[in-house]
Amino acid sequence: MQAEHIKTINNRTSFFWMSTIIFILTLVVLLMSEAYGFGIISTSFVKVLGKTLCLCMVALAMDLVWGYCGILSLGHFAFFGLGGYMIGMWLMFERTKDIVINSTQNNTLPLTNNEINEAIGTQIFGVVGGSDIPLIWTFADSLPIHILFVLMVPGLLAFVFGWLAFRSRVTGVYLSILTQAMTLALSLYLFQNDSGLRGNNGLSGLQNIPRLENFSQAEISIWFLVLSSLALLIIYFVSSSIVNTKLGNIIIGIRDNENRIRFLGYKVENYKLFIFVISAVMSGIAGALYYPQAGIINPAELAPLASIYLAVWVAIGGRGSLYGAIIGAAFVSLTSSYFTGGQIPNIEFGIFTFKWVDWWVVILGFSFVITTLYAPRGIGGLIEYIFKKD
Repeated sequence: MQAEHIKTINNRTSFFWMSTIIFILTLVVLLMSEAYGFGIISTSFVKVLGKTLCLCMVALAMDLVWGYCGILSLGHFAFFGLGGYMIGMWLMFERTKDIVINSTQNNTLPLTNNEINEAIGTQIFGVVGGSDIPLIWTFADSLPIHILFVLMVPGLLAFVFGWLAFRSRVTGVYLSILTQAMTLALSLYLFQNDSGLRGNNGLSGLQNIPRLENFSQAEISIWFLVLSSLALLIIYFVSSSIVNTKLGNIIIGIRDNENRIRFLGYKVENYKLFIFVISAVMSGIAGALYYPQAGIINPAELAPLASIYLAVWVAIGGRGSLYGAIIGAAFVSLTSSYFTGGQIPNIEFGIFTFKWVDWWVVILGFSFVITTLYAPRGIGGLIEYIFKKD
């Protein structure tokens, strides 16, 4: 009982410090931005920071399902991508609609609704040889419905998959393979031109927010940074609230000894399904905030490799500690941007040139191996060790 109380206090303390850091970071970026500050931080770097916050959200979701419940999901980026597609459909439809209407303002007769829809269909789907708006775009002109889809579609997919997998008592590596197969199947489906989502071309121009044409990208990037910060804090709070309750103790027990928890009379499948669905919804929210900042989403974003990277981020940060997941995702994201952004000059070795862009994935993999062997609790564990030592 005392250990549980200490754990709760530690989690509350970590939430307080992480919230403070995120708040200070957001405030500093705001004051140093091109839009509202001294212009020291570029708009492109503001977007990098905003996207990093979104990756921290999906890392939190991954840590909740893997670090606390013991389900190594290699498909959580599928939910992240679905959130992006759901909001991307509205963004692209409304932006195209504005372009079509504005281009015909000087016409003698205004376009009818059917003519507007035909023009929108040609603009969006002409690249895949179509002109008709698919059925799945029926509510593409409604932002509230697509915000609801951001929550429902990833959650529904997670519910169906989890219900089938958990009731069959698939565990361990077999469950990981199934989650990866789900992601691969979804990615391959979206690559098809007749999927209704423009196939390999994906959805583009998402950084152009409808009705906000009079605002610069510098201003919009700051707004998304603030929204991403708030969403991260909310998801952190929800995750912390879950792990600090009796529910948190049960899912940790499932991770450590599933058969014992089942013997005690708990419906293990229901708890697994709940955590799996909640984490999928969190991932969808993160994706919905990420891709308007990235500007484009395509099926390659849902490739199984992305979900493997996600597991690596959580492992490097520290599996089973919420702040560790945030640290890992932020560390890898910012380091990746630095190494692959051309800031570091290549190293010449005579007949061989060491290019950081080409070797970054190898460095990341090596870091994962070193962390697993010598720091199994990740960066978060090292931070705990340093503070406890002091």
